[in-house]
Amino acid sequence: EGGSKRPPNPQAQLLACWREVYAEVRPLVAGRLAVGGKSMGGRMASLIADELQVDALVCLGYPFYAVGKPEKPRVAHLAELKTPALIIQGERDALGNRESVAGYTLSSAIELHWLRTANHDLKPLKVAGISHDQCLVESAQVIARFLRI
Repeated sequence: EGGSKRPPNPQAQLLACWREVYAEVRPLVAGRLAVGGKSMGGRMASLIADELQVDALVCLGYPFYAVGKPEKPRVAHLAELKTPALIIQGERDALGNRESVAGYTLSSAIELHWLRTANHDLKPLKVAGISHDQCLVESAQVIARFLRI
């Protein structure tokens, strides 16, 4: 519809929302409970996963740094993460490509899965010979294996 995109809510507000949702959902889930999200949603989930003591964390298109600021990575907490985590990332993600992420110190609890030639939206280059749908199916299969569904 055009117009400008509203900025996200402040981090403190987003984390408070995670705490509220978790408090409502945890009593309803008898088994394992994973949290996660796409981009900023995954980042917020990663910031709170250890605090909530969830069973697993799944992030898609993780924003390792802000747009145009690869020199300012937001990864300090990822070095200390204790929650088993899966990050599915496009090799060409503008917020964390394979080359830049290789230089970060990440917790051994984190499993990285790279989608060949994919961008932040997990869309591959056409010349790669794979479709966006194929990348999404691959992602779903990797998540299911990780969560043992």
